[in-house]
Amino acid sequence: MQRIAVLGSTGSIGTNCLDVIAALPDQMDLRSVTAHARWESLGTQTRRFAPRWAVVSDPALRHVVSREAFSPATELLFGPEGIEQVAGDPEVHTVVSGIVGAAGLRGAWVALEAGKKVCFANKETLVVAGPLMTRLARRTGAPLIPVDSEHSAIFQALHCGRRCEVRRVVLTSSGGPFRGWTDQQLQTVTPEMALAHPTWNMGRKISIDSATMMNKALEVVEAKWLFDLEIDQIEVVVHPQSIVHSFVEFVDGSVIAQLSPPDMKLPIQYALTYPERVPGPSPRLDWSRRFQLEFEPPDFERFPALQLGFETARRGGTCGAVLNAANEAAVERFLANDLSFCDIPRACRAVLDAHTFDPTPTLTDLIRQDARAREEIKRWK
Repeated sequence: MQRIAVLGSTGSIGTNCLDVIAALPDQMDLRSVTAHARWESLGTQTRRFAPRWAVVSDPALRHVVSREAFSPATELLFGPEGIEQVAGDPEVHTVVSGIVGAAGLRGAWVALEAGKKVCFANKETLVVAGPLMTRLARRTGAPLIPVDSEHSAIFQALHCGRRCEVRRVVLTSSGGPFRGWTDQQLQTVTPEMALAHPTWNMGRKISIDSATMMNKALEVVEAKWLFDLEIDQIEVVVHPQSIVHSFVEFVDGSVIAQLSPPDMKLPIQYALTYPERVPGPSPRLDWSRRFQLEFEPPDFERFPALQLGFETARRGGTCGAVLNAANEAAVERFLANDLSFCDIPRACRAVLDAHTFDPTPTLTDLIRQDARAREEIKRWK
């Protein structure tokens, strides 16, 4: 029985993960769940699964949360230290890192330090501290398995050859809701428009990132560190149907792709059961129905965030922490109607270009740069 802690269990990744766990009760046991502020949803999850621990990471809610909302079998913890406690729980085998943004870094770090299998959907963890995280995983022998559909696809396709035989990996992108829009049309984008993704049901922050293509920019950085690639081995292609989740091209010209409907249960389940494959709740492709698969190059001019990803991956150092923090803060301002859609990548560019670059930062350095970038975005006009 695999005992699992799900960090960020009330988000899109977390709720899909709990559905996978529920579908495989003979193999998986939910040990811990965490949320930042959505304690009512967290309480509902504990009544469904009766985990040992539940964490509300916002300590300000300690005197707001109703204990009656939670299963009597579940112990309630508060604050970021609660996340660290469940991530390092000796009885947990696997930690699913589903917390959005840089906030997910510490939980994943503690889990890797403890040598646990980490299934991470939090791409920001590797964007901010990719070299440090992968080095830690190698030192402790902790498996680091991607849950993002694109990186899961690459992870699966890489099994078809040796690393020295890889020519390049190609990340697919839906193109978001504004694929093909003109510059003038993009000037009119509102938060409500950007949140309406055509193929994926995601959280607010990730939906905005998909609309700007910053999501794909961060995935470029993640792929570099996770798969130990050179930047010229990574490309992006727009694929509106979101059925081909990415592919690997080998030196002989063979291209291996992973296909499935746009649903996160499959990559989550694969990460949890790896290296085994078992039947699960994921939807299947209907091969009796006619459908088309389209591919086109991305538009770097209309979606300049993507270029920032390639530049950040090429430079490394503190760039990932700064870009990620600047983007998180800029998205918050956009959702508050305090920044325009097109200003998100502009603000990120300005803060990234102005920061003091360090090629070999420590974790403390990265946390400091993260805080500075957020403050700069607050002042950006």
